[in-house]
Amino acid sequence: MSELERIEDLVGLLRRAARTWPDAVAWIFDATGERLTFAEVDRRSTELATALHELGTGEGDRVAVMLRNQPEFPLLWLALAKLGAVLVPVNTNYRELDGEHVLTHSGARFAVTTEEFTALLETIAPRTSVERVLRVGELAARGTPPPFRAVPERPANIQYTSGTTGAPKGCVLPHRYWTTLARDLATEFPAIGADDVMLTAQPFHYIDPQWNVALGLASGATLVVLDRFHPSTFWAKVREYGVTWFYCLGLMPTVLLRAPESPEDRDHRVRAITASAIPRELHAELERRWGVPWYEAFGMTETGGDIRVLPEDHDDTVGTGCIGRPSRFREAMVADETGAPVPRGRTGELLLRGVGLMHGYHDDPEATARAFRGGWFHTGDLARMDDEGRVYYVGRTKDMIRRSGENVSADEVERALLLHPAVATAAVLPVPDPLRGEEIKAYVVLADGHSAADVPPEELAEFCAEKLAYFKVPRYWAYAGSLPMTPSERVAKGELRAASEDLRSGTYDRVAGTWR
Repeated sequence: MSELERIEDLVGLLRRAARTWPDAVAWIFDATGERLTFAEVDRRSTELATALHELGTGEGDRVAVMLRNQPEFPLLWLALAKLGAVLVPVNTNYRELDGEHVLTHSGARFAVTTEEFTALLETIAPRTSVERVLRVGELAARGTPPPFRAVPERPANIQYTSGTTGAPKGCVLPHRYWTTLARDLATEFPAIGADDVMLTAQPFHYIDPQWNVALGLASGATLVVLDRFHPSTFWAKVREYGVTWFYCLGLMPTVLLRAPESPEDRDHRVRAITASAIPRELHAELERRWGVPWYEAFGMTETGGDIRVLPEDHDDTVGTGCIGRPSRFREAMVADETGAPVPRGRTGELLLRGVGLMHGYHDDPEATARAFRGGWFHTGDLARMDDEGRVYYVGRTKDMIRRSGENVSADEVERALLLHPAVATAAVLPVPDPLRGEEIKAYVVLADGHSAADVPPEELAEFCAEKLAYFKVPRYWAYAGSLPMTPSERVAKGELRAASEDLRSGTYDRVAGTWR
């Protein structure tokens, strides 16, 4: 067993990286130009750990961190790991109500932020368990670093999900969660190594940049951090830094593909791209455009990295909706309502189990028991498995619409709408109907330069009818300037549902031929 295989905590990954690649660049922050070597990451995280320890932070304490994409975020994560404390990331878009929920529910003792968010957190803090709001620039070490004993199953994060319904739930993620995910990506496909340059454009309060950090520590690869996702300059940054691999998700592939083609599109060093929810109708075009294979992958905040397409399956699965095979640390089963496996080729709920999953939902034993019933984690996603053991994504269980006895996948309708050149974003929801059980409503955000006057609902309905069975064409249509999004770049459908008591209000009714 290699040294990497034996390491099961973040601090062990960091110390190995600082010893193996001390002078190699670990992180590049594009917005400020800051570069940190692996040795500097170790040293600076120790300084922060010492400062936090001197302020009273100890083992098991929860510390909320509300920062944008700056070095102090991952440094604080590693500093807290050294103390045996727990990071509670706070979404930088949160305000009083949702921010208070995270601080209160997590039981955070301290909150660390910058001047930008100090007033907000100081307003919230008296109503929570937070004893003190700390400005990250004021954290200075004066004494000797405290000792740390690695415990793989000790919680490293309480990571709040960005779920589409209900209040966010806090996923308790142990050190083994991060090391399992990082080690798998370093030693198996895409086999990230010290010669690789990775890039992330997601906010650090979301899970992707964090596992990118862990992967960099496990592999010696350099991680480039953008301040956020900028479609117009994304590929320029990929070229500028010589990026060899990156991960993206949600609407990012579609938005990138909508940008004008350029002679520089294939002028890059990228050897592979991993993405979740690749639009299957656009998959081949994405590969043609940039001349590099796009590999589908599936994972959740609760479970980490679970399933991904491997090179040997790539060519046969482009555009099929295949999300790949379970990683070596995962078992996957497609099950019926009773938790029993369904025959190969049949649709059921995707269940997962294995090493390095979350411990459960913080302070919510009932939700934890429901999620892990029968010894498997129930993803809430519908899937099917072929005879080769490859998994195909079908949709969310909550995103299935039952119209006149027919099952309609909201995901399928949304994908059809996104093929229309004037549609930038779309979301589909069920609307209760006394005759058909449920009807279908589509929210549409039009691309710049288009309006409802030149792209009327009838045109969109006719476009859908050319792509889908008649019973899948939405009855109700609504236009929006934008849609509420989760940090994982998915539409926050819970917010759409809660926005109106009657989802038919303000819509075009295709059956009645009029606006309501």
